[in-house]
Amino acid sequence: MSLGKTRAVWVALAVALASLHANAFAASASRVAFDKDVQPLLRKYCYSCHGDGKSKGEVTLDHWPDDATRIADRKTWETVIRVMQNHEMPPEKKPQPTPKERDIINKWIDLKVLQCDCDNPDPGRVTIRRLNRNEYNNTVRDLVGVNFKPGEDFPQDDSGYGFDNIGDVLSMPPVLVEKYLAAAEQILDTAIVIDEPATAVTTNRLTADFVEAGYNAKRQGNGWVTLNSIEEDDVVGTVRSRGEADYRVRVRAWASPDGTNPVHLTFAVDQKPITDVIIAATESSPQIYEASMRVPFGTSKLRGVVRRLKDGLSEAEAVKWKSGKVHKGNVSIEYLEIEGPYNVALRPISETHRRIFTTIPVKGQERVAAREIIGNFASRAYRRPVAAKDIDRLVTLAESAWKQGETFEGGVKVALKAILVSPHFLFRGEIQPEPGNPKSVHPLNDYALAARLSYFLWSSMPDAELFREAANKALKRNLDRQIRRMLQDPKARALVDNFAGQWLQIRNLAVVQPDPSEFPSFDSDLRADLGQETELFFQHIVQQDQSILDFLDADYTFVNERLAKHYGFTAITGNEFRKVSLAGTPRRGVLTQGSILTLTSNPTRTSPVKRGKWVLENLLNSPPPPPPPNVPELKEGKELTGTLRQRMEQHREDPVCASCHARMDPIGFGLENFDGIGAFRAKDAGNEIDPSGKLVTGESFNGSLDFAKLLREQKKDQFVKCLTEKLLTYSLGRGLEYFDKCAVEEISGRVAKKGFKFSELILEIAKSVPFQMRRGDAAGVMAAAQ
Repeated sequence: MSLGKTRAVWVALAVALASLHANAFAASASRVAFDKDVQPLLRKYCYSCHGDGKSKGEVTLDHWPDDATRIADRKTWETVIRVMQNHEMPPEKKPQPTPKERDIINKWIDLKVLQCDCDNPDPGRVTIRRLNRNEYNNTVRDLVGVNFKPGEDFPQDDSGYGFDNIGDVLSMPPVLVEKYLAAAEQILDTAIVIDEPATAVTTNRLTADFVEAGYNAKRQGNGWVTLNSIEEDDVVGTVRSRGEADYRVRVRAWASPDGTNPVHLTFAVDQKPITDVIIAATESSPQIYEASMRVPFGTSKLRGVVRRLKDGLSEAEAVKWKSGKVHKGNVSIEYLEIEGPYNVALRPISETHRRIFTTIPVKGQERVAAREIIGNFASRAYRRPVAAKDIDRLVTLAESAWKQGETFEGGVKVALKAILVSPHFLFRGEIQPEPGNPKSVHPLNDYALAARLSYFLWSSMPDAELFREAANKALKRNLDRQIRRMLQDPKARALVDNFAGQWLQIRNLAVVQPDPSEFPSFDSDLRADLGQETELFFQHIVQQDQSILDFLDADYTFVNERLAKHYGFTAITGNEFRKVSLAGTPRRGVLTQGSILTLTSNPTRTSPVKRGKWVLENLLNSPPPPPPPNVPELKEGKELTGTLRQRMEQHREDPVCASCHARMDPIGFGLENFDGIGAFRAKDAGNEIDPSGKLVTGESFNGSLDFAKLLREQKKDQFVKCLTEKLLTYSLGRGLEYFDKCAVEEISGRVAKKGFKFSELILEIAKSVPFQMRRGDAAGVMAAAQ
């Protein structure tokens, strides 16, 4: 027999054996019955805490009225199979099922409840979702070229499954619609230079009855408005300047001072003071007070503000609201008059303007040029080709503006504003052949795939190269090359800010407040350094394509002089961060970085519970159940003494606490050599720290180095699945379902075979069925969306 034929026979035999094994598993599992095989085991090992009226951790295993509802409760059974497979349940001191008994329970759950056909996988559905604040800012930056962040003024985004890009929780409050309109105006005002004819100097007088005035200003009804110095009231006139220009602002006013102290009026542009005048005129002889001011391009508020004055105070002390005696002087104003503009400095044509106006209109052919400009902008803004009829409607908007006297650029700007407030821009929709058919499974087209990729890796719109690949239907063919290119692009910094910031929770570092009496060395500079270390560490793994297992036990990190001193490192000088070896130190991986250790501490001390919980949630994807109501707090008084470990062990003598803490505390104890802001220590309350621990799954360790080694050698598969699930959730913008386990297992298995490289994890996610495909929505969902 030839070598080729021999190989073919062996391949066929291997396939047959694999098929027999799979069929044998299915057959044996199908013979497992809940009433006969599973329920007796649950009653024997689980019902003492999760049945017969008890529901520890809000888990009950005997409340279903029938098989259908029992099988439909997938979330509960997903928890059961996870804790059974990880030997987290039953608790260590409870009777334990045999391996065969665990296998019976797991097989029944796997086949009857979590059964999914990995040969015909369900890609799931993704709720159409709006751009979150970060995505909006980045998209506007890449679409228009402006360098400010209009989304900073938007309401905070809600989070789900640990991330703020989840379609099911990204609501659309009415105030956000107003914010979108204002942002579109601001973006286009900044980006586009309107070539208007020279503006004539005008004088606009705003009388007391019509001028915009401060909240506490009093309109007297006799043609005067009175401003109070206590509240720093003001009168305001708004100008919109087409370039930097001079304006003259004047008021006719008189003052009623407090005693002999004069009342001051400050002329200002927005919040910037320009000049200060003393209002010496009296009610019987009002006077005109005037100031000249240089006003920037755009919309500005020109203000006259009555200053708050206080006796015997320095300038620094005067900023305190209630310090010293306040002069209760008033200023009464008849009118605010604005004259200008003078010396207008028109803005030069900017790069943002050129990016939008890609062609110059020929006289009589303005519609043709506008159609090209608007069509190009719309297709980039909507992240796909735009139908001719939709472009025509937008061009009609521009024409309407021209008929009302707008310039060519001004008319186009009207159409572009309509694009920036369109749902096609604000929401990430994906065209489907059968959107109302939940059984319709189909691949994404290249444009939708390009958008998924760009918002996954950049939190922004596709660039020109991705658009070209999509137009040529070549993106799927060149996926590997494009992903590697995108990961090296500076815009991949978004993965640090938006994925790592939420996965590792370092965004929360900004609001952590260690007690200054316990940790006097903690300040804003150290806070920033702690966050930057973790950000640089994550960015290094991405850009250098390191192993994702480095998150567990990397023997390097990034520090500057200040952070090095905090860690006890020597020979590091200067504010610049650099990569350093951790050899000879008790630190490894992300878990011993000061940002994580500070985040997982209480204001006055460490928290083994928070640290253990953080590891379970973010590295092992095995979160503990929520604590029961009215759980007692750890006492800080004389009732409990010794090290924190000893005090917690006394605390855990309460049986209500013991079962909850058994999973978290041992992990946290292994990190007790690091204080509440991540500095190393050998003692706590004068006692030597014992950093040893034993996991509920049986593994023992002694200290942070030993624990990092344990994670790498014995928990790496669990970690890879955890990181896969986190990244897949973030990339899809939805929570994972039971049927996603096929993709998770396939991705994590392939990543392991390819050396755990970060780029391989991203590639496998981008190639996966949930990322590349989708199915239609249920009819009810479609009706609600419409």
